[in-house]
Amino acid sequence: MRKITNINQNWQFLKADITLEQAITYAARGESVTLPHTWNAVDGQDGGNDYHRGTGWYIRRLTTEETAGEKIFLEINGAAMSAEVYLNGKKITEHRGGYSTFRADLTDLLDRRENAENVLAISVHNEENDTVYPQKADFTFYGGLYRNVNLIAVPAEHFELVKDGTPGIKVTPTVNLDQKTAVVTVESWQNASEVTFEVNGETQTVKAADGHARAEFVIENVHLWDGIEDPYLYTATARLVSGDMVSTRFGCRVYACDPEKGFFLNGRSYPLRGVSRHQDLKGKGNALSYEDHKADMEIIREIGANTLRLAHYQHAQEFYDLCDENGIVVWAEIPYITMHMANGRENTLSQMKELITQCYNHPSIAVWGLSNEITAASPVNEDLLENHRLLNELCHRMDPTRLTTMANVFMLEIDSPILEIPDVNSYNLYFGWYLGDLEQNDEFFDEYHAKYPNRCIGFSEYGADANPAYHSPHPEKGDYTEEFQALYHEHMLKLIEARPYIWATHAWNLFDFAADGRDEGGKHGENQKGLVTFDRSLRKDAFYLYKAAWNRKDAFVHLCGKRYVNRAEEETEIKVYSNQSSVSLYVDGTLIGTQEGKTVFTFRIPLLGEHLVRAVSGSAEDSMCIRRVPEPDESYIFNKAAASVTNWFDAEENDPACFSIMDTLGEIRQHPKAGAVIDAMMAKRTAERGDVAEAVKDNPALQRMMARMTLVSLLKQAGVDEVGMKGLNRILQGIKK
Repeated sequence: MRKITNINQNWQFLKADITLEQAITYAARGESVTLPHTWNAVDGQDGGNDYHRGTGWYIRRLTTEETAGEKIFLEINGAAMSAEVYLNGKKITEHRGGYSTFRADLTDLLDRRENAENVLAISVHNEENDTVYPQKADFTFYGGLYRNVNLIAVPAEHFELVKDGTPGIKVTPTVNLDQKTAVVTVESWQNASEVTFEVNGETQTVKAADGHARAEFVIENVHLWDGIEDPYLYTATARLVSGDMVSTRFGCRVYACDPEKGFFLNGRSYPLRGVSRHQDLKGKGNALSYEDHKADMEIIREIGANTLRLAHYQHAQEFYDLCDENGIVVWAEIPYITMHMANGRENTLSQMKELITQCYNHPSIAVWGLSNEITAASPVNEDLLENHRLLNELCHRMDPTRLTTMANVFMLEIDSPILEIPDVNSYNLYFGWYLGDLEQNDEFFDEYHAKYPNRCIGFSEYGADANPAYHSPHPEKGDYTEEFQALYHEHMLKLIEARPYIWATHAWNLFDFAADGRDEGGKHGENQKGLVTFDRSLRKDAFYLYKAAWNRKDAFVHLCGKRYVNRAEEETEIKVYSNQSSVSLYVDGTLIGTQEGKTVFTFRIPLLGEHLVRAVSGSAEDSMCIRRVPEPDESYIFNKAAASVTNWFDAEENDPACFSIMDTLGEIRQHPKAGAVIDAMMAKRTAERGDVAEAVKDNPALQRMMARMTLVSLLKQAGVDEVGMKGLNRILQGIKK
């Protein structure tokens, strides 16, 4: 009989790069911690790009009761980013990769004497290196034992536990939609000669060969796993005569992708519309509990998403379980990201093996992601291409039932040979936020689809940062206002709805998340593109835009701008998001008007003083208070000079024979002296955006895009104040063209 004992309690933690002997000696002086645990919960979220990246030791004594059983295995569900495991002073295993499960057989090194204490020591590392991914990315690489740790007791004859962290059982359903049947193949790996399988009330006992057993079951009138409407799950079980047993849930469904019609689920069009998620939380880092995962899923269901991109690594098994239970179609990927490392090929392959082995049975997973923005800081050379070909072949060899994909950085040319490798493609586009205009996103998809009509294309990332403290009646790119983020996503929603061939869309991101290298938008150490704040306490206005478009079940209206209370304009815009077809607006109890429409409803009202505003649609309603103030509230403005920069420049007398900030970056850089000034300024600004900005700054495609933009637009996006702009303009005015 299998017994699983959780050992999250009673650990001693030492944040020190010391030897095994020293760690054991000084363990009693360490910090008492309970798992899940990360040593970067604070310094990985406070900015400065100075969080501890090094070694941490976890020491624990195992009791006789905990180690009772014929065979004892240690199960570690997440050790970031690498780990070595020691028992009673001897190394028993090591693991490279911070996001997957690994196990080790402790049996032979256990002291079985009565009342004996066995010393378990685990060194965990998140330091920089050139072999284990990720190394360059726009998120914090938390260190620690941040998921559950268990002891698994099994009889001598048992199912496989060690190889690639396998669950020991694999289920492959093949569905015939016309006949409404499914042929379910169940496989297991064990050191026994006979296995009994059970599926849907039917049992089969089969002989094993070379440690592998296999059986087929036919399910008539199969109940399909049918997305968010009906995520039905079956269970498959495997048993040995010894009493060991493993089981897994599975779903019977058919995924397909069409280059013209988009994604299909079970033979019908099923556009994938959703968000991306990182696995961290304000104040806790990545050391999440099941309750944290469940709370995230409740927010995902509230917004109405039917798909998730679980970025940029393997997530916790309990979260994939939640996706299975809630019908969420998943993009699962490994952290092969931003910068290709010549010495990291084996690590990409091992992380992919573990991802597929451990997650194969989850019906929610539709695609395996090969990489993310890998060409941002690396050229498309033969080594990078070969790495992707090997990953693609590995995925198809291990799992011929699913498609492969990759998320490409927006600077990657659409004729790049890397796009020919995966089954389907997707792009991360940030036109209208980092560079360019919103309409360039539309132009990109139209050009791609026209040039490659037989390729499936998706929209794997898009977003704009917003700090809910900032507001404006005239929002613009780079102001970090809640209003601009909402306008940005309104544009993207229209883009998506007008292009049904886009097989999947994933807004970046559902939640704000830690990126310790960032220092922008009024916050340190956070990427603020989330539709929900890092602590999950506040849903930004853009969240309700998608809820209005995707959640058709729960009638609601949402008044935008609740946090924009003090308004200096004589007339103000009142925007309402709703999933209803009609919305009425009341001001101080008086009906202002009723609008028919879809998703976005806009009214304009005069501001005379303090007003109570109510939006109503049937039984759904929302209210807020706003007031007229004599001057703009400066607490709402991130860059207090940005709004007046253009007017200020127009009033200045500038010599057109000399350079100015109104010239394009490309024009300025063509001049040696002017170019040197700009390069020095941009190097400083790039450093404030963290490692990724530094890594991608020399990307040729990015440089070409930036060359077409005026310097003033880039300066405003970077948050340069009026003093800085004036100073730079004076310097450029001293340089003749």
